[in-house]
Amino acid sequence: MSMNTQEIINIEEQYGAHNYHPLDVVIERAKGIWVWDVDGRKYMDCLAAYSAVNQGHCHPRIVNALKEQAEKVTLTSRAFRNAQLPFLCKELCELTGYEMVLPMNSGAEAVETALKAVRKWGYKVKGVPEYKAEIIACTNNFAGRTISIISFSTEAQYKDGFGPFTEGFKIVEFGNTKALQDAITSNTVGFLVEPIQGEGGVIIPPDGYLKEAYDICRTNNVLMIADEIQSGLGRAGKLFAYEYEGIKPDVVTIGKALSGGCYPVSAVLSSKEVLGVFKPGDHGSTFGGNPLGAAVAREAIKVLIEENLIENSYNLGKYFLEKLKSIQSKHIKEVRGKGLFIGVELKPEAKGARRFCEALKDKGILCKETHENVIRFAPPLVITKDDIDWAFPKIEEVLKMD
Repeated sequence: MSMNTQEIINIEEQYGAHNYHPLDVVIERAKGIWVWDVDGRKYMDCLAAYSAVNQGHCHPRIVNALKEQAEKVTLTSRAFRNAQLPFLCKELCELTGYEMVLPMNSGAEAVETALKAVRKWGYKVKGVPEYKAEIIACTNNFAGRTISIISFSTEAQYKDGFGPFTEGFKIVEFGNTKALQDAITSNTVGFLVEPIQGEGGVIIPPDGYLKEAYDICRTNNVLMIADEIQSGLGRAGKLFAYEYEGIKPDVVTIGKALSGGCYPVSAVLSSKEVLGVFKPGDHGSTFGGNPLGAAVAREAIKVLIEENLIENSYNLGKYFLEKLKSIQSKHIKEVRGKGLFIGVELKPEAKGARRFCEALKDKGILCKETHENVIRFAPPLVITKDDIDWAFPKIEEVLKMD
C-alpha cells in the first residue's frame, strides 16, 4: 500500500530527530534537473542538494560506475590498497595541478583534515611553538558541523549548547584584507576562506579580495585554504571559484559534486610539503578512499569535463542572473551570483525567504532559503536555456506576490 506525502511526513516527524526544517515535499525519484514526489507531482530542482548533484540527478554514467564497482568490491579499508583510489588521486592532480590528494567522505571531514594538515605543517615546517598555531577564518563562514568547525562559526545557533569549543581560531571580516593583515602573527599557519560563501547567503567578496589575501598569505608564510566544497567543481562557472582571481591556493577542500550526489566523497588537494606531514597512523578514515567512492568520483569528474558542464554553468549562469535582475519587485534587495550559484536577497520587510520558497514549491520549483532572507538558485549544471525560460515566469510571479 502506497502512502501519501502527509503520512510519510508524520512517520519522519515521529521517529526522526528534528535537526532540519525541510519543505514538505517527499521526493521519490529524480532525473537530471527534475524530481517527482510520492503523489506524482513534478518539480524543477533549483538547489541540487546544496550543489552535490551538479551533474544532474542519477546521471546514467555515474550510476553505471556505481553499479559496476558495487558488484566488484565496495570497501577494503585503507589497511589494503584498492584498484580505484590511485587513479582518482592521479586524475584529480592532473586536473587541478596539485601534487597530492587525501580522500575523505564528507565535506566537514575534508575541512577537519585540512585544519590538521595545516596545523602540523605549522609545527613541523614553519616552526611554530607547540600548541600555539592559529588559523584565521571569516565572518559568515560555513564549513560543517563538527565541534572544531563550529568553534570558528559566527552563527550563534550553530554554537548554542555545543561548547566548550576548540581553541586556535581567529575571525576576520570576509572581504576585508586589512583585517586579515592585522590578524596575522608569527603563529598564524593558515587562512581558511570560501571564495563564495554559500550558506552565508551566496556572498561574493569584492573583486581582487582573494588575490590580495593570497599575496598577504605568501608574504607571511601562511597557507591559504580555499574551501571549494560548494563553490567548486563547476558551480560558479569555473572548475574552482578561486580561478576568477588567477591564484592557486596552498590547500583546497572539495566534496559534494565530487561524486555527483551518488555517494559521499570529499578530498583535500595540496602540495607534498603540506600533505607530506601526515605519516602512517596520523590520520585516517575507514571509508575514506574506498573503491566504490573512488570509482564514482572518477566518473563524476569525467562527466563534468566531457559534457562541458562548467562552461554551461558559466554561460547559463549569466543568462539566469540577467533574467532575475530584470524582475521589478518591492521585496528584492539584491540579486548576485557567479555561474549557476545565485542568491536573491530580500528586504527585511519581505518577512523572510521561507514563504517564497513554499510558494515556488507550489509552482513546481524547489529552492531553499538561507540566512532567512536569501533564496538560493543553484540548479544542476545540466539545465538548459529552455528550462530557465520555463521557470522564470513562475519565479517572477512569486517574487512579485504580496
